[in-house]
Amino acid sequence: MTTLAEGPEGLASVTGVLRALQFGDSMFPVGGFSFSNGVETALAEGAVHDAVTLSRWVRAATRNAATGDGVAVLHAHRAALRGDLDGVAAADRAVYVRKLNEETRTMTVRTGRKLAEAAARIVPGPMVDGWLERISTGQTAGCYPAGLGVSGVALGLAETDVFAMHQYSLAATMVGAAVRLLPLHHLAAQEVLFEVNGHCAGDYQTARGREPADMSGFAPQVDVLAAVHVRAHVRMFMN
Repeated sequence: MTTLAEGPEGLASVTGVLRALQFGDSMFPVGGFSFSNGVETALAEGAVHDAVTLSRWVRAATRNAATGDGVAVLHAHRAALRGDLDGVAAADRAVYVRKLNEETRTMTVRTGRKLAEAAARIVPGPMVDGWLERISTGQTAGCYPAGLGVSGVALGLAETDVFAMHQYSLAATMVGAAVRLLPLHHLAAQEVLFEVNGHCAGDYQTARGREPADMSGFAPQVDVLAAVHVRAHVRMFMN
C-alpha cells in the first residue's frame, strides 16, 4: 500500500495541507473571531433561530462570497504567481468598491492587513513584502481576499486550496459566532459546517472563469441587517 509519506510529492502535499489549515483556521490572528458576518443581527431580527435557518444563512453567504470575494482570491493568486503586484491591487480594488456598508469594509481591510503582516513575518518574500508595503503606504486598501491570494502563493498552495481556505474561513467564522449566540449544540454546529463545505467544489467551478469585473452578489437582506447592526445598542461582534 502506498502512503503519502513515501515520496517527496506526498510530503509536499502533507506540508501544504498543514499550511492551509494553519492560515485558514478561524483562530489565526487576523481578528476574524471579532466578526459574525451578519449572524448577530440575523439572530436579533429572527432570520436565524436554529440549526436549519443557520445552515441556510451560512450557505447564502458562502454562495454570495464565491462569486464575489472568491473571484478576487483567484485573480490575486494568479497575479501573485506571475509576480504582478499591480494585478493583485486590481483584484483588491474590485473587492473594496463592492463593500456597500461600513462594517464589511472595516472587516475586510482590518483582517487583510493583519494577514499581510503575519505572512510577511512567517513566509517573507518579494511578493508578500511588496504587498505589505503597498498597504502600509496607502497605495491599496489591502482587503482580505487579495491578501489570501498572495499568501497562498507564498505558502506554495494551488488556487483551489486558497479558494477553499477562503470559503471555509467564512463559514467557520459564522458558525463559531452562532455557537456563542444561539442555544446550539456544538455537534449541530459541526453538522452545519460539514453540509455547507460540501458545496465548495461546485462554487469553485462557478467562480474560476469569472473576471474581477464579473464579481457580483445579491443578498439584500444581509446588506440591510449589516446597516442595522451599525446602530445596534448592544452587540457582541464588530459586524
